[in-house]
Amino acid sequence: MKEKCIEKMKKARVKKALGYEAEEVIEEYSQGEEGIVLTKKKVTKKNIPPDVSALKALLELTSPQDISSLTDEELEKEKQRLLDELYSKQKKEEETCKIKKT
Repeated sequence: MKEKCIEKMKKARVKKALGYEAEEVIEEYSQGEEGIVLTKKKVTKKNIPPDVSALKALLELTSPQDISSLTDEELEKEKQRLLDELYSKQKKEEETCKIKKT
């Protein structure tokens, strides 16, 4: 049980660090002859941008060395390495979801 929670938290952190797209549903109801009836439903997609603090936390947690001692160039390389790793994990997860849906 605890391991599942930890895994969910890791996935949430990765999602927040990379940014994601979310659906927002707004529904309006009104009183009709048959009771309360749905009159309007609006579904919009919101783009949630990457979060720098989440990316920094991932960098600190996954980096084998203290990041304060890295040069700007080394930090940029490490950032790119982590982003590449996150994107590849995200693609694998998306492919897994597509397979499960079919």
